[in-house]
Amino acid sequence: MTPITEVDGRRVVLSNLEKVLYPATGFTKGELLHYYATTAGVLLPHLRDRPVSFLRYPDGPDGQVFFAKNVPPGTPDWVTTAEVRRSEGAARMVLVQDLASLMWAANLVAEFHTHQWLVRTPDEADRIVFDLDPGAPATVVQCCEVALWLRERLAADGIEAYAKTAGSKGLHLLAAVRGASSERVSEYAKGLAVEAERAMPRLVVHRMTRSLRPGKVFVDWSQNAGRKTTATPYTVRARREPTVSAPVTWEEVTECRAADQLVFRAGDIAPRVQDHGDLLAPLLDAKHASALP
Repeated sequence: MTPITEVDGRRVVLSNLEKVLYPATGFTKGELLHYYATTAGVLLPHLRDRPVSFLRYPDGPDGQVFFAKNVPPGTPDWVTTAEVRRSEGAARMVLVQDLASLMWAANLVAEFHTHQWLVRTPDEADRIVFDLDPGAPATVVQCCEVALWLRERLAADGIEAYAKTAGSKGLHLLAAVRGASSERVSEYAKGLAVEAERAMPRLVVHRMTRSLRPGKVFVDWSQNAGRKTTATPYTVRARREPTVSAPVTWEEVTECRAADQLVFRAGDIAPRVQDHGDLLAPLLDAKHASALP
């Protein structure tokens, strides 16, 4: 029998709770749902009012993994959806606005990915993002070096940056911005990526070309494009273990000397939130948003 749980007055179907999603650690679907329920306080504000793309992995990361942008079949009518412009025409996407919607979405077993704009203002970006992706043998240690350079460079333009792990190999840098289109933000981000490569040619590459990337950090500025999405803060990733895209302090970035220092699993997040609160909370406050130079 499929268990039906009541969440904030909504009936939510939660299925296959004993199913092991991460064989490497024995982490089950029930534990995944528990993680999202207990992290909702910090996760939901980063999802709210942003159309969500789901990277689904219903049988765990070793099974079939697929991207779902449109509203999934069987979505309850109480889940908020919105029409979103796409190059191939308008489409309906899910908005995860509350705990009940979050638990319904978590039951699909998916990473959450969001745009750098809000549904009510799709023509104006409210965030800038840099995805720092290390090409082996480079690791997150080198990403931290690049992140510190970018933090300082952004600060010179009056923009305050915050960091989180990608939950895979690299690091994401985020800042709140205002008054610019996704195109303008992309252009600015690309300019900084090029500058970073000039300043650290042995460490940084700004082009996606695979052959250029071994031993370097690819500063991916392209996720600022209006159609692109980035892993949402606190989402669990479809990796070997239930690693999380976790906010980190600048002290942790500065002191990172080994790749495993910045690996956080689902079980690590509650104590971190207890200690730090949401390190990315300033991104949600309009007062912290900066205009691009």
